[in-house]
Amino acid sequence: MPVISIKPSGKTIEAAEGSRLLDALKNSGEDIQHKCDGQAQCGSCHIYIHEGRKSISKIQRTENEKLDSIIGVSSKSRLACQVILGNENIGIELLGFSSGF
Repeated sequence: MPVISIKPSGKTIEAAEGSRLLDALKNSGEDIQHKCDGQAQCGSCHIYIHEGRKSISKIQRTENEKLDSIIGVSSKSRLACQVILGNENIGIELLGFSSGF
């Protein structure tokens, strides 16, 4: 079961392998935007993944196209609604602002 380390809160949570990162964050009580209900249409769940990127799902076309339209995107950017957790621990940063539409 992977452990998710969350910045800036410093909180750590466990989540099931194969689950969506957005669901794990919501279930833990983290305050994360998700305006399109996980459809990769709004970009509001834009986060940075600092550690463990190799164990999560690869970026698909829909997510990549949405990230291309968001301000503040870096090589560590992902949409939490599109990330499927692998078996390794990850470190993420919640941006604290809605960078999508």
